Amino acid sequence: MIWSVAWRNIWRNPFRSGVIIAATAIGMFAGIFSVSFLKGWMNQRLRTGVETEFSHIQLHHPSFLENSDLSMFMPEGVRISDQLKDIPGIDGTSPRLVIQTMVSSAETSTGVTAIGIFPEKEKTTSNLYSYISEGNFFGDGTRNPVVIGKKLATKLKVKLKSKIVIKCQDSDGNITSGAYIVSGIYDIINNRFEESNLFVRYKNLSEMANLPKSIAHEITVHLKDMGMAEKIKSEIQARYGGTKVLSWQELTPEFGFIIELGNMYALIIVIIVLLALSFAIVNTMLMAVLERIKELGMLMAVGMSRKKVFSMLMLETVLLTFTGGTIGIAGGVLFSLATRVNGIDLSLYAQGFEEIGRSSLVFPEPEFGLIALTSLMVIITGILASIYPAMKAINYNPAEALRIDM
Repeated sequence: MIWSVAWRNIWRNPFRSGVIIAATAIGMFAGIFSVSFLKGWMNQRLRTGVETEFSHIQLHHPSFLENSDLSMFMPEGVRISDQLKDIPGIDGTSPRLVIQTMVSSAETSTGVTAIGIFPEKEKTTSNLYSYISEGNFFGDGTRNPVVIGKKLATKLKVKLKSKIVIKCQDSDGNITSGAYIVSGIYDIINNRFEESNLFVRYKNLSEMANLPKSIAHEITVHLKDMGMAEKIKSEIQARYGGTKVLSWQELTPEFGFIIELGNMYALIIVIIVLLALSFAIVNTMLMAVLERIKELGMLMAVGMSRKKVFSMLMLETVLLTFTGGTIGIAGGVLFSLATRVNGIDLSLYAQGFEEIGRSSLVFPEPEFGLIALTSLMVIITGILASIYPAMKAINYNPAEALRIDM
């Protein structure tokens, strides 16, 4: 009975109730969409960084990451890479040579990291090949092909089929060089990575630097489930104790921070919306109580207990909040899913985003765990915000309340 009475009381003043429902709906709509937008934006960077630039796990010589010296290699790196595929949970491995070089074109020169790869193996640990905007990923039979970033191509003022010269110090300490033809240009919307990394065939780079056969400076490992990174990392470390094994969280603390930051921002946004909502609820319900003092006094005078009056007012607030919250959350989720199809184009700020490795095309991602938490928080907010008005109502003496002229 209290439920039906509370619901009817809400619509005795439809304008006021409508305002509260609308305010709640708009607030929750904005909150859910903002959170979905933020999570989508951050997850895009996470996926690009892990799937394109680093993969899930990397192996190195214990001292390689400290100075990137040419001699800090794993002697049987190619063999180790092949053996790693036997570990359950690993679906791709790729050995790499990583050498600091100078690259020159007819116009200018700059320092870059040259990465020697086996193209087919590299495709199992990195999706860089899918970001080729011009040319191909070592697929046209070009002699001494090189794949470079769009930003580096712009800096060197080169295009497809242009010749560039890569210079480095070989294993004997001599300066050596090789001429390469640009066979592909990749664009991953990360200017810093594009400008500082180029890819050549493992064999070409090994011969140019006069390195021993089958070595690797780096082995990238791709997992079926990135959540298993720490467990599989420990297993690899146990098998190959002479190497340094790092998960993506350790290789790129920035990305682990992205996840934590995204969750924190999402909660902050929701909490701000709910705080603003709670003040509106308290104010509205106080007005409703003051308008109904005589009515509430009459209910208590004819035998309705203070507990039931308190419950009725609490229910009115919760129903208002829940109705508005449900509409707002549903609207926010549906709008996020709709905009996810084609993304939200922020190309006006594209250049600035690319400098920090962010795409200007954002695909919102509703996170249903957070949405469920938000729904619960909406109900809790309604309950907490209704306590003060309800307490004020039941503190009136029924006899005094009946003498008040409204």
